[in-house]
Amino acid sequence: MDILSRHNVSTYGSGTQPIIFSHGFGTDQHIWHYVAPAFAAKHKVVLFDLMGAGQSDRTAYDFTRYRTLDGYVTDLLTLLHALDVSKVVYVGHSVSGIIGVLAAIREPELFDRLVLLAASPCYMNDGDYIGGFELADLEELVGFLDRDYLAWSRAVVPTLVGGEMRTELVDEVLASFSQLDPAIARQFARATFFSDYRDDLQNLKVPTLIVQCAQDSIAPTAVGEYLHKNLLGSTLAVLDVTGHYPHLNAPVATISAMERYLSATS
Repeated sequence: MDILSRHNVSTYGSGTQPIIFSHGFGTDQHIWHYVAPAFAAKHKVVLFDLMGAGQSDRTAYDFTRYRTLDGYVTDLLTLLHALDVSKVVYVGHSVSGIIGVLAAIREPELFDRLVLLAASPCYMNDGDYIGGFELADLEELVGFLDRDYLAWSRAVVPTLVGGEMRTELVDEVLASFSQLDPAIARQFARATFFSDYRDDLQNLKVPTLIVQCAQDSIAPTAVGEYLHKNLLGSTLAVLDVTGHYPHLNAPVATISAMERYLSATS
């Protein structure tokens, strides 16, 4: 099976410049259905599932390869080469934002601009750095996930969705989380929450939009400010949104922020 099939790649749109959407933990490419179509007139929209998520080929999941985010970074770069594209706009939610940063550091010529939605280079508090969690909090969080992934999902998803707690959005995210193999979820959670990529930020040369939610239990505003300070030439847009999924509970504001940035930097 080739890499496009392994990652369940789908494309549409009448534009020429590719815009790649990459989902975060527990979800799949369907999570972009409120946002991605808005860019189809000016871009070639590319959607895919991270390995182990959605309709990706889970038989290709390797627990050694995906112990860190490096395996996902290599997948993304291989995917872009298979699509024979360059100078793409890359949109990554949460952990996929950092996957995009690492990929653009490795092969910057493939990327035109990055858009990071609710991304974080480090989730742990460390001295003056506010990542949002103490180490003990993260260990408790991931320990709960290890013991009962579905119960963990039911407990955390409403807070992650946030906003006005619209039932249909919570149900949508819960349905996506429930499809993830618990063993894969455990490893992906550890690769995400215990990572620290702060030192890599200085190596990114690709222009970047940071989209930050004003009230986010996973990536607090201090994280967005840290990214903005440490990513050369970045732009910070703070949305008056509660939750970790601006593309779900505030798609209009998310689209507007992206369109303003892409128009200003085109």
